[in-house]
Amino acid sequence: MFLHKYFENLSFVDYFHLVALFFLFYVIQFYYKYFTRPNKLPGPLPLPIIECAYCFRGDLKQLFISLNKKYGDIYEIQLGGRRRIVLSSPEFVEKFFSTKRAIFMPRAPFSQGMKELFKSGKGLASINVGNLIVNFLPEQSYHPILIMKQLNANSDGEEWALETDFSKWFHRFTHEMIVVSTTGERCYSMGSYYNTLSPIKAPYPDALVEDSDRFVKGINQLIAGTGLFAFLPPFVRHYVPFIRGKANEILKDRDFIFEKLDKIIKKRRQEIEVIQNEDLKNDMLTSSIIANTKRDVNYKKIVEEIFPPMTDIEIRANILEAFFAGTDTTANLFSFVTYYLCHYPEVKQKMLAEIDSIFSQNSSFQLIYSDLSKLKYCEAIIKEVERILPVANIVARYPSEPIEVGGYQWPADTQFQIDLATIHRHKNYWTNPEIFDPDRFFLDNKSESYLNVKNDDLKDDHNEKENQKIGQKYSFIMFGGGIRICPGRKLAMIEVLSLMVYVFGKYNVELIDIEAPLKTKSSLITSCQELMVKIKPRNL
Repeated sequence: MFLHKYFENLSFVDYFHLVALFFLFYVIQFYYKYFTRPNKLPGPLPLPIIECAYCFRGDLKQLFISLNKKYGDIYEIQLGGRRRIVLSSPEFVEKFFSTKRAIFMPRAPFSQGMKELFKSGKGLASINVGNLIVNFLPEQSYHPILIMKQLNANSDGEEWALETDFSKWFHRFTHEMIVVSTTGERCYSMGSYYNTLSPIKAPYPDALVEDSDRFVKGINQLIAGTGLFAFLPPFVRHYVPFIRGKANEILKDRDFIFEKLDKIIKKRRQEIEVIQNEDLKNDMLTSSIIANTKRDVNYKKIVEEIFPPMTDIEIRANILEAFFAGTDTTANLFSFVTYYLCHYPEVKQKMLAEIDSIFSQNSSFQLIYSDLSKLKYCEAIIKEVERILPVANIVARYPSEPIEVGGYQWPADTQFQIDLATIHRHKNYWTNPEIFDPDRFFLDNKSESYLNVKNDDLKDDHNEKENQKIGQKYSFIMFGGGIRICPGRKLAMIEVLSLMVYVFGKYNVELIDIEAPLKTKSSLITSCQELMVKIKPRNL
């Protein structure tokens, strides 16, 4: 009551002075905490409220590259109300990726923004591809290449050609692949893209095609918006006009995606209840539903008591995580592979020779994992593209115990950001790091020879040699490492290798403008914005 009367008697000037006083206290506390922090590292000076966001110019990868050049291989930056230690040298990441030494570390602490975005769902994809036959390619009757071949080839057998945007195409292509392989359900995203190319429309209901197209775009929006919810406080997301509008758009896409996934999960649960003696579908969705239940072939009652069956929210998070990893990142990686192959014809010819030696080009072939595993040079190309232009820009770790990194003792709950773009081009561990050279990963297929370490820089001291050995091992971390290594890494390699065989083995792909720079946008991942190509049949 007393405070109420007090504020009633305040004038506008009094309110202004009160706000200014509170802000002054905030600034004093902010900088006191900053200047008394332990293990002071170089880095940009944070400002009140916006912290180090003023350094960001729209490209997260370039931000880390520029900060590395200015502050070195270990520095700090403050974003989202948290001090972040950025590691840009292979020797610093061993404790996070070594299976022997790394504890199970989450990627980040609790985030109110991430809880708001994903409704508390936490996913941990569990994909085991084994010795499978790669039968998850989308329905080929509406494959753009085959359709345009039919539309363009005349009665005289004149050679056809297609000009298209590979980035848009393969975002939908990989989306269909991951939907089929994780849920066993049909998707019509290729049909939606086909309708934009062809005057003859795919014979699917418009609602199915539109929903599939919206689903793909929604997945891309969720991935792009993760940084907004992870780094910005609730006040900014909810009340700053431009950011509030963007956040609301992302939440609408999220609600649409969640609604579709919930329907798929509910439908599959009903199917499993009906099917008693028949074999269940062999996909991630079914495995998630029956895990730790009596329908699970590995069922044990004691396990069920400790780890009860997953809820629909947990299953949805698993499927969504698989979509994130299997759609956007795979499509971007294959677009980057295409870009570099078109710029390095000698590499492309060597790749084609390997593909032709394993897969017959005069007949339709079945992509089998055992055959794909023989494509060592193709795999080397993928790894070199990922080295020189990684799709993921940062890997985060949040140790729950004290840890020593970079010669400093860090308390538990310190946020570390591992800068992949800089590590993959570190001049101390890679010879000519700016040069595209798949032979780094191919050299007679000898173990770890692909790292191409500058051995002449090694010193005689035993500790220096040991540090160099550690750096050599972790100078390429395409899928992370240790306990938290990417569970879908085998599937990702199978997808990209399959696309290389299927596209480059049958067709000649060229960039429409060889001089045009690669159009990318970098946030948590680097996305290909456009890749215009010309496609025609290979002359075998």
